[in-house]
Amino acid sequence: MTQAPQIAIVDDDKATRETVADYLKLHGFEVAPLSGGQALREALAKKTPDLIVLDLNMPEEDGLSIIRSLKEKAVQVPIIMLTATASPIDRIVGLELGADDYIAKPAELRELVARIRSVLRRAAAQAAAREAPAQQKAQEVRFGTRWLNMETRHLRGGAEGEVLITASEFNLLKAFAENPNRVLSRERLLDLANARDPDAFDRAIDVRVTRIRKKIEPDPANPKVIRTIRGAGYMFVPDGDRE
Repeated sequence: MTQAPQIAIVDDDKATRETVADYLKLHGFEVAPLSGGQALREALAKKTPDLIVLDLNMPEEDGLSIIRSLKEKAVQVPIIMLTATASPIDRIVGLELGADDYIAKPAELRELVARIRSVLRRAAAQAAAREAPAQQKAQEVRFGTRWLNMETRHLRGGAEGEVLITASEFNLLKAFAENPNRVLSRERLLDLANARDPDAFDRAIDVRVTRIRKKIEPDPANPKVIRTIRGAGYMFVPDGDRE
């Protein structure tokens, strides 16, 4: 079951907090009603909510100061400003400080729910975009002078860009990538690389390794990345070419 988004409602007016909180709960959100900036900081020390609905006009500490403080501390949380009398300048300043949206107070609660869901969708898309480079990197394995993308099955790197590899070469590289710094016998490599067929024999692995070394090793005649372990087989050493 997907966990309900947690929304922090920060407003010094108790009636407003409770009205908004009750309505959001009816629409499937978890809600933390908070009376002001200090209460918000105490809550953040325990858990960061998925979104903050923040009143701009509060007597002890106004919403703009709270937004500025959160952004200075690099707190990654979407903010919807809730404002009754704030001028357009205040709303603009809030957006420039890092708030994601605003809604007039007293809020039309159906509109507030729609705004919350819209901001949460945008925040999720932005988080996914930030994570994409890390995910792509995780999908790639460095082999000497090249990078093997495990998803696209491409070998890239060097001045010539993508280097063509056969399906059998990819399968062998994948077997090495999944077993770094481990000695793999020719028999084991035949199994891991799905290279078994009626005509398969140990020397077929030697031929494929030779072809691969020409594509990934800085010096194929003196291989450092895919090493021959005499009498045992081969071993993929990810940082071998850096020694």
